[in-house]
Amino acid sequence: MRLHDLKPLPGAKHRRKRLGVGESSGRGKTSGRGHKGQKARSGGSIRPGFEGGQMPLIRRLPKRGFNNSRFKETVGVVNVGDLEEFFEDGSLVNESTLRKRGLVRGHLQVVKLLGKGSITKQFSIEIDRVSAAAKEKVEKAGGSVVLCKTSSEGT
Repeated sequence: MRLHDLKPLPGAKHRRKRLGVGESSGRGKTSGRGHKGQKARSGGSIRPGFEGGQMPLIRRLPKRGFNNSRFKETVGVVNVGDLEEFFEDGSLVNESTLRKRGLVRGHLQVVKLLGKGSITKQFSIEIDRVSAAAKEKVEKAGGSVVLCKTSSEGT
């Protein structure tokens, strides 16, 4: 077998449907688009939900309910095990150093430290929120946790 002998498997390649190639082809004249109208024209596609100028259903029905997503607080989460991996012993950990290491990204209102993983190094941590388990692990390893910003609660 040589390179010029290679062929795709039977049935793997399909012929493209050739529209408008004579009446006897079965797809001639109007090319399967019917007669006249918006859908027969080139570029004549209508958006989903369009009802020909009639007030669409989505606008006919009244709005109901309340969506709280505008007021949602975006929280960046960092685990204790991540600090062990990305920081040296005795280093200062705050939001800017976490961003430099790529542990938190995007627009966040709060950064929270959680207790997943183990820790042996000492860190001085300045962060918005800390879980009880994370605080216990950091202090057990000889580090310190200081809460900053306005959120003084531990959760």
